[in-house]
Amino acid sequence: MRTVDAAGLEIGDEHPPRIMGVLNVSRESPYDPSVFDDPGEAATYVDEMIDEGADIVDIGLESANKRFDVLSAEQELDRLDTAVAAMHSTGGDAVFSIETRYHEVAETALEEGFEMVNDICGFADPEMPRVCEEYDVAVSKMASPPDLERPGALEEVDDIYAALGRNGLTDKTIVDPAFGGWSEAKTVADDRETFRRLREFRAVGHPMLVSINRKNFLRTVADRSTEEALPVSLAATAMAVERGAHVVRTHDVAETRDAALVGNTFARDRTTETVDDIRVEELDVTSAAEADRHIDRVRSGPPDPAGDANPAGDDGATAAVSRVYTLSGLDAESRRRLHALAVDRDVLTVGAGPGDGATGEVVLAGSVRSLRDLAAAVEEPPELRAALAVV
Repeated sequence: MRTVDAAGLEIGDEHPPRIMGVLNVSRESPYDPSVFDDPGEAATYVDEMIDEGADIVDIGLESANKRFDVLSAEQELDRLDTAVAAMHSTGGDAVFSIETRYHEVAETALEEGFEMVNDICGFADPEMPRVCEEYDVAVSKMASPPDLERPGALEEVDDIYAALGRNGLTDKTIVDPAFGGWSEAKTVADDRETFRRLREFRAVGHPMLVSINRKNFLRTVADRSTEEALPVSLAATAMAVERGAHVVRTHDVAETRDAALVGNTFARDRTTETVDDIRVEELDVTSAAEADRHIDRVRSGPPDPAGDANPAGDDGATAAVSRVYTLSGLDAESRRRLHALAVDRDVLTVGAGPGDGATGEVVLAGSVRSLRDLAAAVEEPPELRAALAVV
């Protein structure tokens, strides 16, 4: 996992989670507390966010809500003066990011002092990566179709992953899997599946940003309105950081910072060391799909735009991931048969062998592949075969 330097702010596994606060100068934006068209008032709001712990301030020029017409680059540039004035009026220390889909707007903002780009159309403008590389700035790339009018309009996790590789990645790219209702077709279930599989996006090899604050896929879990949705957002923030997110974009800076620190504190420790110039990095992999992504990246190079992970099959992935199960209620003959078949398939059984205790419970442990091989080998008794079918 690479570390990205965003104007001196280090973002990656070996650094604390970073908080991105939000300021909008777009009258269409739905979250009123973050919307300002007066530079002085906007600067005061930004200073408050920085005092609360914002490491990055992301300024949006237009609402990306699909109900509104998309502004042209010229229309965004007309609003840039307010964003620039607000940035230069603040007294706090933060990295300032401009949210845009156009390379012209990004370049003008960078000339005016912005230090980062948040591209909500994921390099649909093919000139965007060139501009970010020339100015040597960090850029958040949100997974989107190759269409400047359809930010985030993807549903399937495989499509999201593929979109992150489209038009390449700069050395300072941060990936964003695009949570939220960016299209009519995208459902709450789609966002929840993306969140469940969040670790897979670590296989891109770049830091990850999530924007989940008060999103519908969280609100509906507890049947809360947007105003009531802070608790579910904070719970999800801790989970997202534990699953590998490095930047959390939010309107609720102080609370989100605390939740992110909890997630970071209790995340699984991963070995990351350099020994005699050889870097050793442990992968935090819990499913064959996650292992598949890492295997495909090493085998094939950058993320495949076609979205076909591990084209050679899943043997490598299923050998890379282990599972541990307990089985209760097996009779003595089933335990004996299970042990005999497991020995030749590199599956550990405890509670089934001749020297084990007679609790009636068996611990079964092995790689996904070895457990599948064991399940396929069991023919009798039928209840044992049925039980192993779910392993």
